[in-house]
Amino acid sequence: MIVNPVNTDWATLALGQQIEHLEVEGYAVIPDLLNPDHMARLRIELTKIETRGTDYTDKKQCFNDIQWAGGAITELIAHAPMVTFLHRIFGCDPILMTYDYACSEPGCPAINLHCDGQPWGSKIFGAEQSCPRLVRVLYYLQDLTADTAPFRVIPRSHLSFHNDANPYLRYREHPEQVMVTCKAGSAVLINQNVFHGNYPNQGNRNREMLGLAYRPTWSGPCDKVEPWDPDKLAKVSDAVRKVMQDRNQRVELYNGGNTPADMRSDSEGISPSRWQWK
Repeated sequence: MIVNPVNTDWATLALGQQIEHLEVEGYAVIPDLLNPDHMARLRIELTKIETRGTDYTDKKQCFNDIQWAGGAITELIAHAPMVTFLHRIFGCDPILMTYDYACSEPGCPAINLHCDGQPWGSKIFGAEQSCPRLVRVLYYLQDLTADTAPFRVIPRSHLSFHNDANPYLRYREHPEQVMVTCKAGSAVLINQNVFHGNYPNQGNRNREMLGLAYRPTWSGPCDKVEPWDPDKLAKVSDAVRKVMQDRNQRVELYNGGNTPADMRSDSEGISPSRWQWK
């Protein structure tokens, strides 16, 4: 399988450089988000979760909609360093759309290159990830090494206008795919429309990942999605509840005129200088 390893020193990137990498390349790594004690709590709680194999292999065990598991698993939704980062790039509180767990066991095959965001929804993803702007956050609970199902991505593929960039397509591999490795406790962030997957797990241990999808307030899904269960929502912490806002909310100015009265003359969120933020 084609391997083009990424050798970026992610710990040296300033905020603006992280944002630039995410926006331009379609992905970025933020290291050291979870300390060893935090990861240990998550791994212990995950042993109590009843997973199931996927339709293409039983070597990948999953649990979708894990947000109600409680404890450290649920609290991860509002993990302060990540929420702070997302608030900076969104300019508002992030809204959680989905939360899943995946464990790649030894012998797990490569996952095909695909997009998580599909503009009209799909049988696989529903409408939850159809949002026009959405960031997936992938927390890794073990070191992501070259032999244990490392992340793979086609950089900048989300920028293409070509028919080959149809987000409903899938690819077995690509000559310009790259391999991303990182230490346990790191998170890989991806644009929902970048083509990505993972290499096979050729090692002798599991690789666990918790994947959360967040989007800015304005960027609602293409169709109505199931609201969060109010009884379950009432039992989570205030910090988690703040992120688990109404998934159907969005800001659209369909009847907006050419010269609205409250038009602004400056906005840092669309300034190219955002890539110099410290």
